[in-house]
Amino acid sequence: MKNNQEIKEAAYIYCKEFVFGRISRLKKQISEIGKALTSETKSSAGDKHETGRAMLQLEREKIGVQLANAENMQGLLNKVRVDGGTGSIAIGTLVYTTAANYYIAISAGEFRVDGVVVYCISPATPIGKLLLGKMKDDEFTFNGKTHRIEAVY
Repeated sequence: MKNNQEIKEAAYIYCKEFVFGRISRLKKQISEIGKALTSETKSSAGDKHETGRAMLQLEREKIGVQLANAENMQGLLNKVRVDGGTGSIAIGTLVYTTAANYYIAISAGEFRVDGVVVYCISPATPIGKLLLGKMKDDEFTFNGKTHRIEAVY
């Protein structure tokens, strides 16, 4: 069974792998669109060709925005300290509440380790905003229900 520091480190690694995988997928998609754009030749298609190219360009721009967001997440993760804690909830904190367990870093979904479920959330999420700055035994209200912070690591 992992201790709390090991769970926190595992959540951090999960978030790093989540972002790395996302960046890799997005770069691959951009590369594939680039290949499709260069392979399209002007033939008898005319307007159809131009429409296809425009759609590919729009898709590449959309993926480019997603890639920039993923790279921003990666930058945020690079600033996260995994060792120790300040006692109050901040980025990089593992939080146990009566509602659920949270790792405050990026929105990467549910993470499970040794039977413990931890939700990796961004500090910009509604629950993240409520938790930031709070300490053990503080209470917060989310969706009309009051919860208590049981532990902070």
